[in-house]
Amino acid sequence: METLGFIVDNLGMIGRLTLEHISLVGIAVGLAIVTGVPIGIAITLNKRAADVVLYAASILITIPSIALFGLMIPLLSMIGQGIGYLPAVIAVLLYSQLPIIRNTYTAINNVDPALREAARGIGMTSAQRLRMVEIPLAIPVIMAGIRTAVVMNIGVMAIAAYIGAGGLGTLISRGISQTDPRQLIAGALAVSVLAVVADYLLLFCQKKLTPQGTQPTA
Repeated sequence: METLGFIVDNLGMIGRLTLEHISLVGIAVGLAIVTGVPIGIAITLNKRAADVVLYAASILITIPSIALFGLMIPLLSMIGQGIGYLPAVIAVLLYSQLPIIRNTYTAINNVDPALREAARGIGMTSAQRLRMVEIPLAIPVIMAGIRTAVVMNIGVMAIAAYIGAGGLGTLISRGISQTDPRQLIAGALAVSVLAVVADYLLLFCQKKLTPQGTQPTA
């Protein structure tokens, strides 16, 4: 009951921190989509390059999040941005690369070769095949990778409060430092609810973006 009372009394603050959290994750994953999807498409042309890129992305995701945030501090201190917003966004951008690149690569590679041949047969160029055939068919798998990146990094971004980035992790860090379970539980609940809501919203977008003919039938 104390936690519920704390949440009700501090809805404004929780709402502000939630918006900060959404902004941090949204910008980081948005940049990861802009970079990761083209990389995933490009490496379908070269198996060796694909192996190298996927291996490098796999190594990045194994680095503990607090360590990666820590590494950002001395690197970005040289430009006066050692703590706060920028290192948090860069770290989460790096964490988002693997699911987005891997799913894009897998989705494009798994397009039915017969469809590619049919597209060639009607005179489509490589760019036209990619834009009009391969990407539309790959959207469900690409979106699944984006959903994974978003849900995973909503949790990871909570740790960014320890480098002054803000967001819902602020409640958790305060709860730990002040030995206040109300703040700790409120922050954890808010992060969990945000992750579930984001996943369902992205699932809705995935269904809307998936071409009608490729959606599973009931």
